[in-house]
Amino acid sequence: MSKPSLKSQATRGMFWSAIDKFAIRAVNFIIGIVLARMLLPEDYGIIGMLAIFIAISQTFIDSGLGSGLIQKKDRSDVDFSTVFVFNFFASTFFYVILYSIAPLIADFYKIPQLIPITRVLSLNIVINSLAIVQRSKLTINLDFKTLAKVNVIAVVVSGIGAVILAFLGWGVWALVSQILIRAIISVIAIWFFSKWKPSIKFSKKSFNALFGYGSKLLIAGIYAQTLNNIYNIAIGKAYCTGELGFYTRAKSFAELTSGTVTSILQQVTFPILASIQEERKRMISAYSRLIKMTAFFIFPTMTLLALLADPFVRILLGENWIPVIALLQWTSFARIVFPISALNMNILKAVGRSDLFLKVDLSKLPITILTMVITIPMGVKAIVIGHVITASISFFINAYMPGKLFGYGALSQLKDMIPVFIATTMMALIVFIINYYVDNSLFKLLFGGISGIVTYASMAYLLKIEEINEVKIIWNKLSKSL
Repeated sequence: MSKPSLKSQATRGMFWSAIDKFAIRAVNFIIGIVLARMLLPEDYGIIGMLAIFIAISQTFIDSGLGSGLIQKKDRSDVDFSTVFVFNFFASTFFYVILYSIAPLIADFYKIPQLIPITRVLSLNIVINSLAIVQRSKLTINLDFKTLAKVNVIAVVVSGIGAVILAFLGWGVWALVSQILIRAIISVIAIWFFSKWKPSIKFSKKSFNALFGYGSKLLIAGIYAQTLNNIYNIAIGKAYCTGELGFYTRAKSFAELTSGTVTSILQQVTFPILASIQEERKRMISAYSRLIKMTAFFIFPTMTLLALLADPFVRILLGENWIPVIALLQWTSFARIVFPISALNMNILKAVGRSDLFLKVDLSKLPITILTMVITIPMGVKAIVIGHVITASISFFINAYMPGKLFGYGALSQLKDMIPVFIATTMMALIVFIINYYVDNSLFKLLFGGISGIVTYASMAYLLKIEEINEVKIIWNKLSKSL
């Protein structure tokens, strides 16, 4: 593939992936605001209690085989069919397990309602397994436009359905239905748009080859999902469903930006970096530019969200959700480095070093466990502050191996981010002053948001941050290629 062709595909891929992720987050944000005013924090807490079981089961189903298909150079139709067959039977197996242990989960939390909810919600695993291969194939082809169509259709339809059911008084079942409807619509749409149709072929040789690479990612995925959701179990068990509801809402709002950027980077950069993994100099150049561009956008955005969390929650969610404010502020700071860390881990996957990916991930376990032991007895706010500490330390751990392999580690990355730090600090100072002197929540949100954006853009221009020119170049290329 020629360089211009790769740049064009990368630009289009980033654009459509951004449309996909931001459109989904925007619709979910709007739907979430509507539902939050119709449902109780306890309803979100109940769904949060089951998050870890669903997430781990879903990780087992994918088993890293989807990533294996993307990373592999000489893929065959047998490879795709093998993964499809395995995913279907694995998903059915885990559904039976979750169905069987539903009473144990309900007994653990002392909430009988969890039995039917677990059994119905777990169907999501089987449904999603039917589209994993098609998604991997579209990702390999950098066809993020089709993925965007599928995801947007699914999230809009499921969101509307959830609002209608909440209005009719379905309570937590409105949230359950939203998840299932989205999965069903997504599978139907991706089968409609995708040209690939599965065959019932299973090759042990193909499975062993893909699983050899994907098994490390499987372990890392289970580990990551467990740590990401273990707090839900701890909060739900130690406190109450209401506290868990506040926590999950704060986490979802923080991920509105940071999670979206991380998702885009993981989806688009993996196949792109994998396609040029044999061109070391070119790959490192692309990698460093992605790091700087990510910091340019994510640092000011998450800082602004933290500073405006108070008026944001009061206006959009209402007085019933005031405890979310402090949690959202700390969670926003915890999520600042997540996209950067995702890139540092993604390059290890792209060059086929899933073994190093796993080692780096597991090396963070002692820090996470220690933080959990200290903060869980201290309350939900302490838990979120612990996230900030572990995320900061994890950045240096995640950047260590890329620094050793490619000469672009944590110190080099931080050095490149200094202008962004300065611009973000000036923006934060202006917004803090506005918050101090303005009492009205709506004015705080409007004036703080506008002033923050203008201040950051002005400082970026004065400091001659090169990412501004990069944005212009990307926009011009995008306009020509679309």
